[in-house]
Amino acid sequence: MKRLRESRCGLDVITIERGSLAELAITMLPLPGESAGDLMRRLAGTLGSRGARVLKLDVFGARSACAAGLEALRIALGEDAPPVTWVEGAPCSEGAIAGLQAHAVSGAPVENVRLGGRTVGRAFEDRDARYVFFGDLCSAERDVSRARQTRLSLEMLEAALQAADMSFYDVVRTWFYNDDILDWYDAFNQVRNDFFAERRVFERFMPASTGIGAMNAAGSALVAGAMAVKPKREGVVCGPVASPLQGSPHDYGSSFSRAVRIAAPDCRRVLISGTASIEPEGRTAHVGDVDAQVALTMRIVGAILESNRMSLADVTRAVAYFKRASDAAAMGRWAASTAAPGLPLVVTEAVVCRDELLFEIELDAVAAS
Repeated sequence: MKRLRESRCGLDVITIERGSLAELAITMLPLPGESAGDLMRRLAGTLGSRGARVLKLDVFGARSACAAGLEALRIALGEDAPPVTWVEGAPCSEGAIAGLQAHAVSGAPVENVRLGGRTVGRAFEDRDARYVFFGDLCSAERDVSRARQTRLSLEMLEAALQAADMSFYDVVRTWFYNDDILDWYDAFNQVRNDFFAERRVFERFMPASTGIGAMNAAGSALVAGAMAVKPKREGVVCGPVASPLQGSPHDYGSSFSRAVRIAAPDCRRVLISGTASIEPEGRTAHVGDVDAQVALTMRIVGAILESNRMSLADVTRAVAYFKRASDAAAMGRWAASTAAPGLPLVVTEAVVCRDELLFEIELDAVAAS
């Protein structure tokens, strides 16, 4: 495995080369005065110059910019336009877009996963496993309860998994962007718990996950995404990773793992769930102090990485969610105080799943085995 990084204003590309195949983690931030359409055209150019195809694309920005951005992407990529998860992740500075992140691949065929006449996921294979990324999954029914919409979204994900010759046993990562999350997070957790119990997900392991408060362009109660992995040979193992500084979220009613590890003969990946300032017993720490919450959260993340023989230098993508855009500078203060390496990071304003939590971060890391 070989790791390369290209970083300049508005663009961070981390390339993981494994033989003739390369995976790209692309983080893009808008340049001064750059519109949503211009940003998408710049993404298309970045992909084209590397011969890469997008597997998963997440955009954090104003819903009012969604239509123009998606149309520009469709024109730029044509038939190769992927499913896009666009959520109202407000920028913490001027402009309509906080940033985008794309997971792309070159040197391997990419297969579309279709459901109900539209592409909902993309798959590729290497010598170790088959990987499928799903996005923009939400209920078509808007006039039913939010709990019901959650159930329908999970059933849609299940149908998409079946279309990709997979099941919930293969899911290693999920994302849920819930509109008005604080008003119904308990109900959401109950629906997810019941669904996972019915599908016997607990008998394997719970996926890593992010559950964050953000509106979506479709106006549904939530929009979801997922990643699934099906090993093709021995020596490829997926499993949960405990957090050395936190307890299990299942202890307080949330069905996800703190992190998930995907281990292959030449490469190790750790997918860290949305992580916040929560003590081992499940209580919120440092209420009202954003700098202390950021510092504790990053210690928690660092401990997870260290327990897997990794560090922040191995991170390929990260998203920082701040409850208040005015608090976003806390991320820079933390980085300056710790001399941390620059992260491929999108910083956005979004609602964390507890009212007293001011900050949450999710990230992925990759290192050689």
